[in-house]
Amino acid sequence: MSDAASSAPGSYYQRHIFFCLNQRNNGEACCADHNAQKAFDRCKAQVKAQGLAGPGKVRVNKAGCLDRCAGGPIAVVYPEAVWYTFVDESDIDEIVSSHLRDGVVVERLRTPHDVGR
Repeated sequence: MSDAASSAPGSYYQRHIFFCLNQRNNGEACCADHNAQKAFDRCKAQVKAQGLAGPGKVRVNKAGCLDRCAGGPIAVVYPEAVWYTFVDESDIDEIVSSHLRDGVVVERLRTPHDVGR
């Protein structure tokens, strides 16, 4: 396992990003209505292209509702527990290169702490 992964003892991945892809059919706000699938696909492709995917590195996963719909679309990176709201591919690229690769949180994309459902 890489030195970076050892910063999270017992963790199989150094960082794990979850994208809410929840779809609501009752008219309530949901991440799926804000191109969350496209962002997930972009992140997964960028992580792979930069050689960041795999054990001891980064894992990109789909998630159901993360219960922060008002800030959607939403993704969260662990182990740091940093919540992001993003708009387009350039935001995803910045999360990948800054946070997932270099470990530097993208402050401008952080979801405010008081944003919930």
